[in-house]
Amino acid sequence: MKLKILLLILCLAGTATFAQKVKYSKEEIKKMETYLFNEGFNTPSPKKTSTIILKDGTSHKGFCSKIETKKGQIYEVSVKDSITKKNEVFNAEQISEMYVYPTNAEKIAKVGKYFGNIRNFGTKKLTKNTTGERIHFVNQTVSLKNKKDDKEFLMQLINPEFSDIISVYHDPRAKETTGFSVMGSPQLGGGVIKSYYVKKGDKVLWLHKDDFEDNYDFLFGDNAEFMKKYPKNSVEWDYFSFLVNEYTSMNNG
Repeated sequence: MKLKILLLILCLAGTATFAQKVKYSKEEIKKMETYLFNEGFNTPSPKKTSTIILKDGTSHKGFCSKIETKKGQIYEVSVKDSITKKNEVFNAEQISEMYVYPTNAEKIAKVGKYFGNIRNFGTKKLTKNTTGERIHFVNQTVSLKNKKDDKEFLMQLINPEFSDIISVYHDPRAKETTGFSVMGSPQLGGGVIKSYYVKKGDKVLWLHKDDFEDNYDFLFGDNAEFMKKYPKNSVEWDYFSFLVNEYTSMNNG
């Protein structure tokens, strides 16, 4: 008898879970697949003036002559002062924020990559690859890939317009999902970035697509209205930028 009751409870729980799944229209899915993050850039231009703001509040402007990285993340910056022409070296531990411009070479490469995947035409804006705006880097203490000791790095914030609750940072070592191409034609499918660094509250984690479901409640679970509208069994990793933006909007009223 007890076994029958247990089976009934499990059956009802499974039915409830299934019932929570939301089916979205094609228009809604297209909107959710639109990539809202800024493009991630890895190399500051040495020909345009960079701005470094230290933790003590002082600001330094100059040309970024050299950067040192670990696993792609910037931990040291050398700048040639725009006024004194002297070279200055700053560690990430000293820096609060940094504003730089991407190199033309990297922008050109990203434009080529954009046109190399048909999926980009419907989900991304080409202007994000050719931006003339400054790129914002922020000092964050992170464990690279959640495996290394915590260390301070300068990480590119890629959702500056909606980062007040969840901040998303570019992962320079991120892989992309694979697609396929026929005889040199533009790639079909694939091209979805697999990982980011994400900060909510005091916690910064490396978020990989394979761990998205496990971290869904941490990211969005404190908003019941959002969870009802976008339960984790109804959404995909491809929607991540939309979900962060929507969650932020719903929390801000």
